[in-house]
Amino acid sequence: MTKLNTGDSAPDFTLPRDGGGTVALRDFRGRDVVLYFYPKDDTTGCTAEAVAFTALLPQFEDAGAVVIGISPDPVAKHDKFAAKHGLRVVLASDEEKEVSQAYGVWVQKSMYGRTYMGVERSTFLIGKDGRIRNVWPKVKVAGHAEEVLRYLLAE
Repeated sequence: MTKLNTGDSAPDFTLPRDGGGTVALRDFRGRDVVLYFYPKDDTTGCTAEAVAFTALLPQFEDAGAVVIGISPDPVAKHDKFAAKHGLRVVLASDEEKEVSQAYGVWVQKSMYGRTYMGVERSTFLIGKDGRIRNVWPKVKVAGHAEEVLRYLLAE
């Protein structure tokens, strides 16, 4: 599995999204894209992260950026998650894990002595040209959305 780095071309994708329809990276050429991968809808960390990105969405949009969250959960679960927490970021469903694998975030994890495959919480800032501007691997949720926004505004 390849890890993506700053300067690499961001792998294109088309995925089903919350609210119906699909979301495709190529549709946002000419805009910055904050692409964040998270393990599971409606868990403590994932909820806090989605709520933080939603709270800052007006500032991301003012900076010309779109925010997309991707997890392996099905669209129906994304719809419930968004409705329950008032989320306004795009939530894309990667049930086949192909996009997570392409971005190098589908990894072996370990908890309580058990190993399993799962999403490593990671964020990619993709520039207007489709290249990766920055990568935040193994994200700690507290303050993360604010850090991404500061980076975006500083560039």
